[in-house]
Amino acid sequence: MRPAAIRPLLPRGAVKRKPISLRHYAVQAPGAPTLQVFNRHTKHLQKERAASDPEASRRVDYLKDEVAVRLCERLLDIKRSFPRVLDVGANACNLAKALTVPNPDPDPAKPESDPIASRISHLTAADSSSTLLHRDESLPFNEQINITRETLLDEEYLPYEPETFDAVVSSLSLHWINDLPSLLTQVNNVLKPDCPFIAAMFGGDTLFELRTSLQLAELDRLGGVGPHVSPLADVRDIGGLLQKAKFKLLTVDVDDIIVDFPSTFALMADLQAMGESNAVLGREMGGIRRDVLLANEAIYRELHGNEDGTLPATFRMIYMIGWKESPNQAKPLPRGSGEVNMKDILEGKGSE
Repeated sequence: MRPAAIRPLLPRGAVKRKPISLRHYAVQAPGAPTLQVFNRHTKHLQKERAASDPEASRRVDYLKDEVAVRLCERLLDIKRSFPRVLDVGANACNLAKALTVPNPDPDPAKPESDPIASRISHLTAADSSSTLLHRDESLPFNEQINITRETLLDEEYLPYEPETFDAVVSSLSLHWINDLPSLLTQVNNVLKPDCPFIAAMFGGDTLFELRTSLQLAELDRLGGVGPHVSPLADVRDIGGLLQKAKFKLLTVDVDDIIVDFPSTFALMADLQAMGESNAVLGREMGGIRRDVLLANEAIYRELHGNEDGTLPATFRMIYMIGWKESPNQAKPLPRGSGEVNMKDILEGKGSE
């Protein structure tokens, strides 16, 4: 005798079908994997917030203005005109303002010289923060240079055709780029042959005083450390990155700018007003605890304080120059073709 079926005896809805579970797989996108270090959206919001108060933002432009002037001095050594120039990560167009400074040549033998802007036919200033980019568009320097401001979705992607510009410059923006090798390759692509890329970025031991004091303060108060100061590229890495992006005739040098502050609170307030607050992925949300900040102030003064009571903050600048390869570009002589021994020159025998 066949057993009675159970299903017809159960009330409708008592038997439920088990949903089919779908398995999802992670797939690597084509190309080299990109390491995400910074939250680009957070950085965009920080710059927008900083530029929303123009007067406060201008008061802390001392660092960006100084680096822009030093970067322009490197342009003085290139004796040519530039019909089209791109400024990547233009911030508040600090570099454009420096290009219009009269008598830019620091050589005492040349007390009078034309602004560098006289050698530039058109400057394209590009940045992802529209508020910061247009902050100073009403200032007088805009009348002394032919400038167009373009808001980018992200500085990591350049929406320009190949071989568009006669020079590409960048001042204090590259240190927030996640995929720096990719950006340098894009810069090389938009440059015309035998044209320069000139840039300055924070690197190396920038804010090492704040980094060490915060780490010690957190170890003392919390028993561990968090990422409060962004990781930065070392000068030894920049040359390799430029070579990988196929730049030639490389020049990389380092310069330290030391700024004295009355307290660590003034230093961090200026960094926030600059739009240079921490944007590292995985950082702690919210502010740093008050007891940690007070401990940081005491440790900073003990380890790094000046005799006059001020606190020094070191900003290490990495300046780089690379040229796009060209068939008629000057090339180094082949290895072993030298006719004078360098050892003889160093020992003074070459003058005999």
